[in-house]
Amino acid sequence: MKSLEAGEPAEVGRYRVFAVLGQGGMGRVLLGRSPDGRLVAVKQVRPGFAHHSGFRERFRREVAASRMVSGAFTAAVMDADPDAPTPWLASMFVPGPSLAEAVAAGGPLPPYSLRYLAAGLAMALGEIHRAGLVHRDLKPGNVILTGDGPRVIDFGIARAIEGDSELTHTGAIIGSPGFMSPEQARGQAIGPASDLFSFGSLLVMAATGQGPFTGSSTPHTLYNVVHAQPDLSRVPDDLRRIAEACLAKDPGDRPDPAWVLRQLGPIAPAADPWPQPVPQLFEAQQAEVRELLNPPAPKHSRRVLISGIAVAVVVLLVAAAFVAIKLLKPPEPAPAVASAPPPGTAVTTPVNPDPLGPDNLRRVDLCKVLAGWEAPVLGALAVTSPGRRLDCLYGALKLGVGPSPIESVPAGDLEGLPMYTSTFGSSCTAAVPVAGLQNVMLLSEIGGPLSPDEMCAVAKAGLGEAVRRIRAGGHGRDMAPKSLIGLDPCALLWPERVARVIGPVRATALEDLHQCVYQADGTLRLVVELGYPPHGPEQAAAGGVVPVEVGGTTVYRDERPSGGPPGCALTWQHRAMTERVGENVRVTYEREGGKTTQQTCAKAEEFVSALLPMLPKP
Repeated sequence: MKSLEAGEPAEVGRYRVFAVLGQGGMGRVLLGRSPDGRLVAVKQVRPGFAHHSGFRERFRREVAASRMVSGAFTAAVMDADPDAPTPWLASMFVPGPSLAEAVAAGGPLPPYSLRYLAAGLAMALGEIHRAGLVHRDLKPGNVILTGDGPRVIDFGIARAIEGDSELTHTGAIIGSPGFMSPEQARGQAIGPASDLFSFGSLLVMAATGQGPFTGSSTPHTLYNVVHAQPDLSRVPDDLRRIAEACLAKDPGDRPDPAWVLRQLGPIAPAADPWPQPVPQLFEAQQAEVRELLNPPAPKHSRRVLISGIAVAVVVLLVAAAFVAIKLLKPPEPAPAVASAPPPGTAVTTPVNPDPLGPDNLRRVDLCKVLAGWEAPVLGALAVTSPGRRLDCLYGALKLGVGPSPIESVPAGDLEGLPMYTSTFGSSCTAAVPVAGLQNVMLLSEIGGPLSPDEMCAVAKAGLGEAVRRIRAGGHGRDMAPKSLIGLDPCALLWPERVARVIGPVRATALEDLHQCVYQADGTLRLVVELGYPPHGPEQAAAGGVVPVEVGGTTVYRDERPSGGPPGCALTWQHRAMTERVGENVRVTYEREGGKTTQQTCAKAEEFVSALLPMLPKP
């Protein structure tokens, strides 16, 4: 751990760097500052990696995926340059002690802190996996405890290096032995389920002060990871159930982050989520980093000048060592102590904190957002078509969430977001992306007798006002406690469980706020929607719909669903809202090659049977 050597570049890309925070097998970490004054952690990849075929392209893909991850519970990726002579990635510098430091200094976390930690980590993993990433090295040193929750750091590089057989010899593994998954310890291919195993190990360590598989040596630890059953007797009861499920040796038996969050239930806000000495560690680190970046000004006296230089050097070394230990070499955890289990919890799905993310937008009533707003040309807006799922009509202006508009083109920034506009036919649409989703936009559309320029001006103004109001909050839907409208359909079943029904899942995509698509040998769609009861006169008139019993629920099967390829659709009403409209769930499985209709419907029914127990009871 040292300051920059004389003659070393003081800038990496557009970031001014001050010190080396740490070095490891993949490169080094520098403390820097962005042009707008924010502190950043700049990870420089070892130059040797850049010379290997395919590394830069893999690194570019990993960085692009990392940028899709919300910064709510991670160190958000801010910038990168895969094409630099020494490739680098810049992420937010997250102040705070690591989980390893906190446990070493104060012992195991109390129950309320454990629940806070578990919820934050599950949210972080959900965002990482939704972006198509696997962390690969989730360990106590890569979890930072901040004042508003845990943060997961150091993702986005490991897979680019792991993907090259020249960089990682056969059987080589990337990760920390005590927190690896069995498949990772064996050097096998890994997926999101590997991170859930590491999450279970972290939870045990935080609750007891010791990792569940720690042995007398690295080979002993790896043997325990693959073969031994951990002792969970000192983990609180409700968290023990979560840890036990996550620590299943078979990846297919592990849950996903959404399941963990449902088991935890709502987490009450806390002004001080962490016990002592976490706040003291945080303040000490902040003071040392301030000294590192702003050493005392020298005096005119030669004696004072020499003394000041000596003090600054000492502060620099202490601060660099402190931050380096935090990032790269977490200390051994303190001895374990028992803790009492917290009270039982309810089942729920928490809200993603990004106001323009899909989880929050599901809970926004679009018909409340612009009501009463004085729109240019149109005047005060009033709702003319309430009760819709993904849009609301305010006379000539429509506010909605949907796919990118036809023939859209970039049109600058709107409220800090990239904006696109489309003039198609006699209408103009302005759109900004929904955070974390591809090709799903928040849109403002207007049509009518106005000129194209006038229409686009109104659409842009309406969209800007909608973004500001959604970020400000206060426009929530009036939803029943057991409503499905606020749930992420892709989080109801983890991909490994889906794969048991339809085979290996090549891709999982949220196509809009309420529709999840799994691509395997066939295509399975899960949709939550508002609509007529599936057994009503409209469905009866269509013909071909028959009731079947699946998991104790009457489900209506359509063996020839319209509007798509041959397959099987299963629909049931989860909750009635009025005599004619309710919340429906529809599962459509497009027929695989060579499969009969009966076989295709059997697969769809098997999926529904697995899904029903995961839904809240109306």
